[in-house]
Amino acid sequence: MGKRWRPCKRRVFIRKLKQLGFGDPQHGTKHDFMPYGDYDQTIPSNREYSVSQLRMLLRQTEQVLGRRITLDEWDRL
Repeated sequence: MGKRWRPCKRRVFIRKLKQLGFGDPQHGTKHDFMPYGDYDQTIPSNREYSVSQLRMLLRQTEQVLGRRITLDEWDRL
């Protein structure tokens, strides 16, 4: 069986986004967010993100970065 996406703790997600060039988390009115240029990536408040929530957040991140984030790259971050 090959590698698969796994749920991700919020703090790990934030650390990995920082490694991708996003700024420190900021407090918003409903959610925290992490800036990247003119874009703000929403950071949901739950402690752990399910695989489907993680993939949704990464799709948003990929659009901002203009490239795909592979499972191997995500695991290495």
